[in-house]
Amino acid sequence: MTVAERGGVATARNRRKGSPSDKRLDSRQGRQQGSSTTTGPLNWLVVPALVIFLVFAVLPLAGVLLLSFTNWDGIGSITFAGVANWLRAFGDPTMYHALWLTFLIMALTWIIQTPISLLLGTFTAGTQKYRALLAVLYFLPLLLSSAAIAIAYKALLDPNFGLAAGLHMPFLAQDWLGQPQLALGVVIFVVSWQFIPFHTLIYQGGVRQIPKSLYEAASIDGAGRVQQFFFITVPQLKYTIITSSTLMVVGAVTYFDMIFVITGGGPGNATRNLALDMYLTGFKANQMGQASVTAVILVVLGLSIALWLQRLGGKDKNGSQLEGM
Repeated sequence: MTVAERGGVATARNRRKGSPSDKRLDSRQGRQQGSSTTTGPLNWLVVPALVIFLVFAVLPLAGVLLLSFTNWDGIGSITFAGVANWLRAFGDPTMYHALWLTFLIMALTWIIQTPISLLLGTFTAGTQKYRALLAVLYFLPLLLSSAAIAIAYKALLDPNFGLAAGLHMPFLAQDWLGQPQLALGVVIFVVSWQFIPFHTLIYQGGVRQIPKSLYEAASIDGAGRVQQFFFITVPQLKYTIITSSTLMVVGAVTYFDMIFVITGGGPGNATRNLALDMYLTGFKANQMGQASVTAVILVVLGLSIALWLQRLGGKDKNGSQLEGM
């Protein structure tokens, strides 16, 4: 048998058995076909959520954007106004005051809520039974609506019939809602009191995901509780802090119902943030076009802050913070 004949026989034998490269190619094609047949039907599950998002988010936002270029009192006919509403908004000192007040409430509530929520979340993440009982008590404000909390605090802070009269404490008999600085402090306190339990729950879940081996190794090395908190707990909660902060500051942009019930934006404009300014402009002054400008500013502001906070997590913000352990 010649060399050519032996080569032909070997080639035919390899074709029958299948070479390793052919097997790898067949297996890769099989996986691709399997993945396509698996993910194909699942793509249709996104359609209902996408339709709901378009109908209840994108279309209303587009309508508000178009309405910002019109004049409408909410009842009569709509007339085109061009950029007059936008020029009026950016030339109105009230809008700048509301914007500044929104940033102030956002910053102060974040400064108050973040450390308290982080400490409470770390504390309630323990396995002791009494901590579970305290966690239930801490979360009670989450069961109450913002309007109910506002009404309760408004009654408690009444200088004539509130806590001052009931407990006979004269130092509490102040005009809490009649002085600008005190009214703003009350709003910040009540907002923080209501939402600290929510962020405590977020941090509690994050702390429970941290491997106990890290704390055991730190204890062997002689690290105390405080050192473990600052060098293990806080770094491991990096993405949890970013998520909580995003919810916190974006939520602060839209605070409305609680401020409306407690102060109504007063005294004067001392607590009139952007969300409340939008409501008062649209439904009290009957200037829907002007109020739509404020609504667009709120959306842009909230999205910008959320994207900026997410960028703080870096390119691996969607990855696990436990990788490599």
